[in-house]
Amino acid sequence: MTMKTPKQLGYRFPAEWEPQVATWLSWAHKLESWPDKFEPVPYIYTNIVKTIARFQHVNINVIDDEMFEDVTSRLTHAGVPKEQFTLYKIPTNDAWCRDHGPTFVINPKAKDKKAIVDWGYNAWGGKYPPFDLDDVVPTKIAEHYRVPVFYPRIVMEGGAIDVNGKGCLLTTKACLLNPNRNPSLNQEQIEIFLKEYYGQEKILWLNDGIVGDDTDGHIDDLARFVNPSTIVTCVEEDPQDENYEILQENLKLLRTLTDQDNKPFTIVELPMPGYVAYDGQRLPASYANFLIGNGFVIVPVFNHPNDLRALNILQQQFPNRKVIGIDCVDLVWGLGTLHCISQQEPAVE
Repeated sequence: MTMKTPKQLGYRFPAEWEPQVATWLSWAHKLESWPDKFEPVPYIYTNIVKTIARFQHVNINVIDDEMFEDVTSRLTHAGVPKEQFTLYKIPTNDAWCRDHGPTFVINPKAKDKKAIVDWGYNAWGGKYPPFDLDDVVPTKIAEHYRVPVFYPRIVMEGGAIDVNGKGCLLTTKACLLNPNRNPSLNQEQIEIFLKEYYGQEKILWLNDGIVGDDTDGHIDDLARFVNPSTIVTCVEEDPQDENYEILQENLKLLRTLTDQDNKPFTIVELPMPGYVAYDGQRLPASYANFLIGNGFVIVPVFNHPNDLRALNILQQQFPNRKVIGIDCVDLVWGLGTLHCISQQEPAVE
């Protein structure tokens, strides 16, 4: 007997601005992800948790008892109320919860109103082994919650997709069609998996990701839905910058795309924070890596004149949420920021 897909059972992956129960994180511990610069990372995480906890609950994966005590102590000393966070002893290889964390799908009419999709995970095409612990995180969380799990048995990362809550999913060819993910599947076959396991109707494709992005072009550094009919997209204003042509091409493409009702999207341009590098390596710094939650949007900032411009643009797009900048100059040395380290758990209304 073939198991039905989430879509066949009436489940869908909600847009990030829909009501949430919590934000999930996996506490950072892998020194090699921030070589020679790990020291500030736990402090950054503490600040992120404290900020989110003002608005909603935070669930955090920790690897063992020692980390459980350390994180509890850090958050308590920072003044995070104990009732605003829960630690789960779920071991991980690394911190990128957007990609290894649970994909929650919901169906208010089902017996199990919430379920988890456990996609295959191979650390962005086998780049950073081992990843065996990260690969099973969604199932471990499902065991805690006692909710059903769906296994598509293909590689997929949360940072590779974004949805508008009405049936459209945005992604990139550079990432999902990369032979290091699912070499036996073509674009049409991958679209079927996206529709069936995220519960979507229409797949929208951009091309390449930004320079320095080791994920081969995740959408959450490029272009994001901010409501069902509006997409903010990164644009580099310096024609000499190596991101200029890539982002211009994606901008042109976005202007040709239509939504689930075949209406064009409103496209809002978001500046880039210029050339951000460390130790001679260009880093994937982008204001598009923001995280939306109940009543808030946290945005990575990089000590650049465009920080304020980006915050103002996003505040206009989210008039009913508090838009908060969080310094990510040190965090982005790990090659990701706020959206990359988090995964939302939707509420079922």
